[in-house]
Amino acid sequence: MKKLLLFLTLLVSGVSFSQEDIKKDTLKTVKVQANNKGLKKSIYGTTNTTLVTSKELLKAACCNLAESFETNPSIDVNFSDALTGTKQIKMLGLTSPYIMITEENIPSVRGASQAYGLSFTPGTWIDNIQITKGAGSVVNGYESISGQINTELIKPCDDIPFFLNFYGSTDSRYELNTHFNKKISNKWATSLFVHGNARVQKNDMNDDMFLDNPLGKQINIANRWHYSNSETGWVSFINFRYMNDEKQTGEIDFDPNRDRLTTNFWGSEINTERFDFSSKIGYVFKDMPYQSIGFQNAFSNHNQQSYFGLNQYDIKQQSYYSNLIFSSIINNTKHKFTTGLNFTYDKYSEFVNLSDVSRIDNSVGAFFEYTYDDSDKFSYILGGRFDYHNRLGAFFTPRVHVKYNPWEKAVFRFSAGRGKRAANIFAENQQLFASSRVFSVLNTDGKIYGLNPEIAWNYGLSFTQNFIFLGKKADVTIDFYRTDFQNQAVVDVMNSPQQVLFYDLKGKSFANSLQFDFNLELVKHLNLRTAYKYYDIATDYLSGTFQRPLQAKHRVFGNIEYETHISDHGQQWRFDATVNWMGKQLLPTTATNPIEERLPEFSPSFTTMNMQVTLQQSSTLEFYFGVENLGNYRQLNAIIGEHNPFGNYFDTSIIYAPVFGQMFYGGLRFKIK
Repeated sequence: MKKLLLFLTLLVSGVSFSQEDIKKDTLKTVKVQANNKGLKKSIYGTTNTTLVTSKELLKAACCNLAESFETNPSIDVNFSDALTGTKQIKMLGLTSPYIMITEENIPSVRGASQAYGLSFTPGTWIDNIQITKGAGSVVNGYESISGQINTELIKPCDDIPFFLNFYGSTDSRYELNTHFNKKISNKWATSLFVHGNARVQKNDMNDDMFLDNPLGKQINIANRWHYSNSETGWVSFINFRYMNDEKQTGEIDFDPNRDRLTTNFWGSEINTERFDFSSKIGYVFKDMPYQSIGFQNAFSNHNQQSYFGLNQYDIKQQSYYSNLIFSSIINNTKHKFTTGLNFTYDKYSEFVNLSDVSRIDNSVGAFFEYTYDDSDKFSYILGGRFDYHNRLGAFFTPRVHVKYNPWEKAVFRFSAGRGKRAANIFAENQQLFASSRVFSVLNTDGKIYGLNPEIAWNYGLSFTQNFIFLGKKADVTIDFYRTDFQNQAVVDVMNSPQQVLFYDLKGKSFANSLQFDFNLELVKHLNLRTAYKYYDIATDYLSGTFQRPLQAKHRVFGNIEYETHISDHGQQWRFDATVNWMGKQLLPTTATNPIEERLPEFSPSFTTMNMQVTLQQSSTLEFYFGVENLGNYRQLNAIIGEHNPFGNYFDTSIIYAPVFGQMFYGGLRFKIK
């Protein structure tokens, strides 16, 4: 019974497993719970996937999805600009538009939501995050280039009756999360998630007369329903969500009621309203337990009204997505396949300084994925999909993943695949609106803002070895991935500090990523996690070949965690510290600016440290206290031309380090089980 329920849940989430897989994963789950690890990497899975558990998310102030990767070396986290406090993530050195970001295997952060969408999923809603490096599965679409991030929310069937979380910080950010869960019957369960946050105080730690973080507020409500019937083989999820987010930033003295779209004071407002509905239904054939069918549907309405100084940007996206998935075996469970059909519709109503660049995109596709799995030794996945898109045309997307276990506790992995996408150049680069740069699209013959679709191949090799070092558990992983662009929508900030140019790639563009991980249990309950990352990312621009701006070639990551034994009264202390060293970064050119408005060619290297202490008072109550950027490192010259924000040299987008500096926070979590 339990195995069937687990299988049904995985099926509707868009994942297909055999009963042998379920048995193996169930045993592994028991083992992992005993080890109580926050990050899990299996040496048996075919893809290079890291599972980020809820335990890991509690190690930092994960107020939303964008802030859930601070303790994970696979993802790089940076600020996108000096004003909005928005965190940008990168995988294999490429920004989030090249990552397929899904929620329960339905595409979520895409199109209009690329800039701020990661902040629209509260951290307390997340059950786990699956991070897959390299080409993703063809079941999920054709857009994945550098990898996939899939977020699984807390399921109504697994949730506790009540959860309360309160958070406050010295940058005047306050959050409240409440979860209500009710098991209506042995087949039905429902959850209500309510999230609210606000920042109410103006902060200017670097005395440039601009807010370091935006004022704002957000209300976010989700209602989830889960139906499961093990007797008939049916399972389904139904989800409703409403979100309203308001941000205000700019000069300290800016008053939107008085100064909006004037030159009195420079200011910006970004107001977003979003509604989401999704449903999943799955069925496992009772006489053929290895055969199943699932159907996913999702609708979203995203409406952003915004301005940045005198630049206006409004975008509304209405999307519909459906995916029909059928899974079965060929003769035996060593040979499995998944096939299906998928349809996507996107209507963009987009205005850039009152210029109408609206469009409608739609695509229909078919996919097939074959998996060979010879137990714990050798497996591979061969996938392909054919799609027809009204702007990208007809195209084929191949993907391959290979896994080989040469000896005990070791695994080699290889992956290769092709990705194709339409670049939403304005939505994805909104930080550049907060500058005096003139936007220019140099191409006119393409079907997406005059540009052609982006096409890239990704190849990767990975090796992992688990072993015993001085009597303690340890593991080492080496990854190398390369992305080659056949075409790219180049965002050129290297030609002039007064311009941003968009054009199709003429020449080469590539991204090489090398990562070395070493993890060690120092003593019982004391664990060390380290990583070194090297990036070689270059593009041919009009003015020459340059390394990717605002991308460090060298990064070093370290995390140490310690937890005490749980007392008879349920009390436990947990301590976490994360250190990031960032090498120098090439900065966008400011060479033609006056001397006082110039930046150096490269940024300095710097180090940041985050720490958190958690006191679990009992099984129902815990308190946490932490600090971000303990060393108080700040980029002092975060804004160019701040004394004349309506002049020719104003730019808030050249950000390589924190702006706010040291920030303390605290909170509590209360549960009724």
